[in-house]
Amino acid sequence: QCEECSLSRIMARCKSGRRSIELTGMGDAMPSGDEKPSFKKLALLHSDTEKSTTAAEELAARADFVPLDEADVVVALGGDGFMLDTLHDMHDSDRTLPVFGLNLGTVGFLMNRYFGFGDILPRLTKAKPLIVSPLRMEAVTQSGERVSSCAINEVSLLRETRQTAKVEISVNGRVRIPELAGDGVLLATPVGSTAYNLSANGPILPLDSRMLALTPISPFRPRRWPGAILPERSRVTFRVHEPAKRPVAVVADQKEVRDIAEVHVEIARDKEMTLLFDPGHALDERIVAEQFIT
Repeated sequence: QCEECSLSRIMARCKSGRRSIELTGMGDAMPSGDEKPSFKKLALLHSDTEKSTTAAEELAARADFVPLDEADVVVALGGDGFMLDTLHDMHDSDRTLPVFGLNLGTVGFLMNRYFGFGDILPRLTKAKPLIVSPLRMEAVTQSGERVSSCAINEVSLLRETRQTAKVEISVNGRVRIPELAGDGVLLATPVGSTAYNLSANGPILPLDSRMLALTPISPFRPRRWPGAILPERSRVTFRVHEPAKRPVAVVADQKEVRDIAEVHVEIARDKEMTLLFDPGHALDERIVAEQFIT
């Protein structure tokens, strides 16, 4: 999607006589280490749900937000799905900004709590930045078409029909599983390890682990293979056996490519993204807490 597509969801108004939302006396750069983030101008994005739209209208009535191309931080209203949409939109438009998400969805694992407009500005000055490195997926279809995409959570290979998928798995050019038979297999980042990966009985990865979770989905053979934890520098290749008889699709977050023959996945260091969290409510603490939910 282009930047114009992203702009269609922005509540951005720059009327004369009214100021843009601005944190005065603050710099432009993202911090390093334990430094606090500093921003001047905010863009507002929201999902198309009634709850998010109403909240966005309330925020826009109090002060002006700037267009995305003038902003140095994004406030996103919605749920986890909308946060992923926002990150992908910015990735596709080659304009990546830090995002402070406010949960108006269901789970809100990637979001902060929404308390109204009054506390957003001071919360941003105290926010803790988290650098997220997405996966880069390069797929080759049965017809030879090449498709690339990035995934913040995971890249999943899934059978398309009643036929069991059969997939060869290689890590850094070495075949590790000659043939995995089952519903599929996924490779998850630490951020995505509590999503589809967890529901497939994969491990929860701490954010600073610099690891990836390779997890089978309903495996039939090898029956006892639980998956693997790989260094994030790994390049994983999946080759589909009997692709015409046993068609397989690959999904990078929400982007699906059907009838694939081969998929390569690795960390995209050049596509790093920044999420902002309230102190004490950061994603790393949520990942720890998730392991003690009964």
